[in-house]
Amino acid sequence: MIHSAPFDNTLLAHLRASALLLGFSQIGVAGVDLSSAEPGLLAWLAQGFHGDMHYMASHGLKRARPAELVPGTVSVITARMDYLPADTPADWQALELQRLHRPGEGVVSLYARGRDYHKVLRSRLQKLADVLSAQVGPLGYRVFTDSAPVLEAELASRSGQGWRGKHTLVLNREAGSMFFLGEIYVDLALPATSSVQDHCGSCSACISVCPTQAILGPHRLDARRCISYLTIEHAGSIDLALRPLIGNRIYGCDDCQLVCPWNKFAQRASLPDFDARGGLAGQDLCALLGWSEAQFLQRTEGSPLRRIGHARWLRNVALALGNALRVTLDTAERRRLQAALQSRLGHESEVVREQVQWALEQGNHFEGATP
Repeated sequence: MIHSAPFDNTLLAHLRASALLLGFSQIGVAGVDLSSAEPGLLAWLAQGFHGDMHYMASHGLKRARPAELVPGTVSVITARMDYLPADTPADWQALELQRLHRPGEGVVSLYARGRDYHKVLRSRLQKLADVLSAQVGPLGYRVFTDSAPVLEAELASRSGQGWRGKHTLVLNREAGSMFFLGEIYVDLALPATSSVQDHCGSCSACISVCPTQAILGPHRLDARRCISYLTIEHAGSIDLALRPLIGNRIYGCDDCQLVCPWNKFAQRASLPDFDARGGLAGQDLCALLGWSEAQFLQRTEGSPLRRIGHARWLRNVALALGNALRVTLDTAERRRLQAALQSRLGHESEVVREQVQWALEQGNHFEGATP
């Protein structure tokens, strides 16, 4: 059943105030007709840009058809939540870029250093839906945050959360792109909020900086080359040609956001959930490779890192160690890196063993290195 209720400015203001109290930065409303986005989605899938993310294609066009995914949906409430830790310094972009030039240090994407955002957003979207239901009466709804076939960035941009940057992420003039997105599909007819103008202009910094050139052009991303995809979504061996380009990134990649001029306006999170946990930033790669499975599970409890599992974690760290061996000049340091890798040569996973062997061979690329 489709519900209809007065959705005047007072109700919208109440919903926005409640959203702010729950830690959200902004809410908007989008309609469910996303037909104009379907050709682009189909073309992206046809080119195989989704790689091993078979779930991107398995639901057909339900991703672009909210009313088919959740029957009865007539409106989508969109929400975004800033995630930079509260103690993030003003020059955070420069500091994060510097991490990439410390080869012995593992770099975890900023969004993944705190609590798993799926858990945080889902519970708070539920509470926001309860607020709306208390105002308008019985409500049919379902909440999402990067957890189902939903065109999140499309819905966010249509509802005024920002515009699609050339890297395909949503950009906001007051908040850059360092935020999570979530949605509430509702069976309540709500007036859509206005979209905003694109403000990327002639800037192409995100395209130029991508280490693997995964951004083929404005709004064209080949996920198969994206470091976030390779280190998180992809379960097997990583393409040999791409390995050296990954550097010391062991979970995700922020490069396209670090160089974006709009991220000088990125906002700090209002919730402590996204404060960086100890052990996930600025850590020595050898120490990370030494984590047992039990240690991995304990140290990533409640973290998005846990989803990749211990074996994939070791694969990523071993790859980074191989890249460190290519550039490390100090003999004692090189031996330390090699010893850490050799301790994993007998791992039960074939993917891990192959990655470790490759990493050890990188030491031979250093002119004057002893085999």
